[in-house]
Amino acid sequence: MEVLHPRCAGLDVHSELVVACARIAQGQRIERETAEFGTSTRELLRLQEWLAEREVTHVAMEATGVYWKPVWHILEGSFELVLGNARQMKTVPGRKSDQKDACWIADLQAHGLINRSFVPPRPIQELRDLTRTRKQMMGEHARHVQRIQKVLEDANIKLVGVLSDIMGVSGRKILTALAEGERDPEKLAGLADPRVKAPRAKIVEAVRGNVTEHHRFMLSLHLRQASAVEAGVVMVEARIEKALEPFRRQVELLCTVPGVKVNAAASILAEIGVNMKVFPSADHLVAWAAISPGLNKTGGKTKSSRTKRGRWLKATMTQCAWAASHQRNCYLNARFHRIKSRRGSRKAVIAVANTMLRAIFHMLTNDVPYQDLGADFFDRENQDRTVRRLTTRLKKLGYEVELRRAA
Repeated sequence: MEVLHPRCAGLDVHSELVVACARIAQGQRIERETAEFGTSTRELLRLQEWLAEREVTHVAMEATGVYWKPVWHILEGSFELVLGNARQMKTVPGRKSDQKDACWIADLQAHGLINRSFVPPRPIQELRDLTRTRKQMMGEHARHVQRIQKVLEDANIKLVGVLSDIMGVSGRKILTALAEGERDPEKLAGLADPRVKAPRAKIVEAVRGNVTEHHRFMLSLHLRQASAVEAGVVMVEARIEKALEPFRRQVELLCTVPGVKVNAAASILAEIGVNMKVFPSADHLVAWAAISPGLNKTGGKTKSSRTKRGRWLKATMTQCAWAASHQRNCYLNARFHRIKSRRGSRKAVIAVANTMLRAIFHMLTNDVPYQDLGADFFDRENQDRTVRRLTTRLKKLGYEVELRRAA
């Protein structure tokens, strides 16, 4: 097998230990040298010197949690770094040790057998941390709201039935009053905004319950936690707005796609970056995002083609696809309903997300806004088929059809 990198190294990274193997190929002779280092900054700098002394050009490591990040930051700029998926770099069964793992990684790197994982530049990494933190905090806030609803149901307070948002202005006032010990339903109902659509009598009955000291404590606790999370979200969003300044042009381009707003655009950029050259093609991008059909054929039979699991980008693109599927008079809406009629809504929304991400790839590559193909795209592309389908349907309904082309 051809050796592509004669002077390379493999790193087996742990939380407190890094095992390095330098692989030096000189003709048919291969020398391997291993060493162990700590994970403190001093030890990682010593690792950098150790690799430089051996004139290593390429360094490979596994993406293990967050342990690889400090190693990457120290070595970046001094060597050609390669980050690989741990599941794709498993060694053959047999006796296992950290030294053997490091040597195996070095051998894979020497022959170019490691598929590079996408590691964005530092500004995109920081934006990614912020957007992911915002999403996690919004999830925490939703869980606190659910806990508040659970306490209200236990106390037989039916606010959910009269208020669209129990954490809105009216809901907050009523919840705060309940937590502070107010029991009079008339006074509680008087705290609701006059614009609330529910009748006052219905609100009075909704807040008439059996609120105990325990319920008041739990409401007070969750209200404070929810308020703290909301304050944190405001801080994170302000930081995201600042981090997006260098990428304002790309955000504006993404916002031209149906279903994509500023927050979604920020999340998409945080996951894929702005330089599309790291992905060989749009096919590679959608496969990396886990929104392309799987390929599983064996023995002449095609098995499940379900997509792989994805977390951050897949979830964002799916949400945007659902939003785009509800926008009338656009290509994405037409594509959604065309596939939904045959395959169901779940597969249709994944197909729309696939289409959207492909469009985003070309938009960022060519620096152009989104160009909609039109809601009648499929009718124009398959005009004869559309005519036959509609003619057949009319005949089934009992009509005689005579087609005449308009002047």
